[in-house]
Amino acid sequence: MTRYLATLLFAFSAVALGSTGNISKVNSSITVEAGHQAGDVSTVNGSITLREDARARDVETVNGSIKIYTRAQAHDVETVNGSVLIAEDALVGGGVDVVNGGITLRGGARVDGRVENVNGDIQLDAASVRGGIETTNGDVRIGSGSRVEGGIHVEKPGGWGWNKSQSLPRVTIESGAVVNGTLRFDREAELEVASGATVGPIEGVTPKRVP
Repeated sequence: MTRYLATLLFAFSAVALGSTGNISKVNSSITVEAGHQAGDVSTVNGSITLREDARARDVETVNGSIKIYTRAQAHDVETVNGSVLIAEDALVGGGVDVVNGGITLRGGARVDGRVENVNGDIQLDAASVRGGIETTNGDVRIGSGSRVEGGIHVEKPGGWGWNKSQSLPRVTIESGAVVNGTLRFDREAELEVASGATVGPIEGVTPKRVP
């Protein structure tokens, strides 16, 4: 009887907390519901959503967006063609890696690794990145109250050049934002730094200082 009750209790706990196993699909979107847990979550053609307070390890898709909602947590986040949203107070313990797509971090969001893409805008709104930011053709906006450790790197276009933007990348550091580390530009770009912003050494471009 004791063993039977223990089995029932384990089954109930698994339902209450959500599965902790891996989720893998091919032509389908995946949602980890609010408060649930999962292992690695991956699909080929489809979006991935972690609802509020959900947790997962690596989150990966090829063709689709990824949304990490409020207070949700993941380790690494990766997509080839699609945008990434890290919502308020969400945590990515590793990095965010995108080829073609924008990356948005909202208030209180944190990425402990690197945030990088090739094509697409990167926006931080009172958020933090601890492993630096890297892009090739995208605009970068570091909003007020945001903090970046590890600098910003704008790479010269290379292997993904078929989708190369015709306009120059623009990097904007707003008043009240902090970027520690070198801001390195390996290609022509525009850099606008507000007077109330704090930035590290700048290489490769001359910044435009604004009020």
